[in-house]
Amino acid sequence: MTDDREPRVSATLQIDDDVTAAVGRALAAARADAGMSMRELARRAEVSQPFLSQVERGRAIPSILTLYRIAEALGLSPRALMPRTGDVRAGARIVRSAEGVRMAVSESPDAARARLLTAGGDHRLEVVEYDVAPGQDLGDAFRSAGEMTVYVLSGELIVDVEGEATATLSAGDAISHDAALPHRWRAPRGARVLLAVSHA
Repeated sequence: MTDDREPRVSATLQIDDDVTAAVGRALAAARADAGMSMRELARRAEVSQPFLSQVERGRAIPSILTLYRIAEALGLSPRALMPRTGDVRAGARIVRSAEGVRMAVSESPDAARARLLTAGGDHRLEVVEYDVAPGQDLGDAFRSAGEMTVYVLSGELIVDVEGEATATLSAGDAISHDAALPHRWRAPRGARVLLAVSHA
C-alpha cells in the first residue's frame, strides 16, 4: 500500500458535499454487498484504509483514476460508484454548461479536471468532458468494462492503448476501443476531450 497515491487534490477542487456523501454511500453499500473488508478493498485498490474510511464517511472524494481502481477491485463498473448528474425533467436528464460533477483525474496536484455529464445510477452510457491544460497530469492507465470512444474537441491528445495502438488525435478525430484494454492519455499541449463509455 502506498500512501503517496492519496488524492491530495480534493482540497483544491470544490466538490459539492452532496456529491461527496453520495459517492461515500455508494462505496459503503457496494463494499457491504461484496462482503469485503475495508482493509481488503484498500489492498486490492492500492489505496490506504484511512482514505477509504474518509470516502465512505463523505469526508473525501477519490479522483476518477482511484474511483476506477476501487470499482475494479469490487468487480463493478465505475458508474456504480459515480454520483448522478443533471436535472430530470419529463424523462430527460439535463446538464447545463455550468453544471455537472467536476472531479480530478488523478491524485497529482497538477491533475487535469473532468466534468461528468452522464454518470451513476441507471446510466448505461458514461459521458465525461476533460479539459486538460498543457502539462496537466492525466494519471496512469485506466480500464473498465465496456466499449469507449474518445473524441477530441480541441487541441491534441496522444492515446496509448496497451498492446494495440498509439494514436495522436487532433480536433475532430476520434478513437474507439475495448475499455478493458489499459489505456493512457497525454496532452502535452493541452486538449478538450469528450469520452463516452458504454456499460452493459
